Amino acid sequence: MKPLGWWLMLVGSLRLASVWFGFVDIWALRLAVFSNTTMTEVHGRTFGVWTLLTCTLCFLCAFNLENRPLYLATFLSFIYAFGHFLTEYLIYHTMAIANLTTVGIFAAVGPVIQVASPRPVSRNINKA
Repeated sequence: MKPLGWWLMLVGSLRLASVWFGFVDIWALRLAVFSNTTMTEVHGRTFGVWTLLTCTLCFLCAFNLENRPLYLATFLSFIYAFGHFLTEYLIYHTMAIANLTTVGIFAAVGPVIQVASPRPVSRNINKA
């Protein structure tokens, strides 16, 4: 497996832990992510579903790096996540800078690795 695949597996696993906190015990999300605001159980579950989707993208892409649409969707999920957390900090003030730094590292490093990695090769399947 390529380094990008391993990175996606790591991030997917960490996101899976966030899914657990979103559905079962949102104290960690309150403390480690959205520390400057109140967070309800509904917010936690919504965050959990969104994170489960991005976690699924990471795992699928890790094993299918040659799939261009899946690769692009996963790449964009990192960009969207970083944009989300950046706006939460800059506009809505729901995050502390330390929390933004932590989630920002994982949200920003993924695209950097993806950009630095060779692009997936499109497979041309000739149908006879």
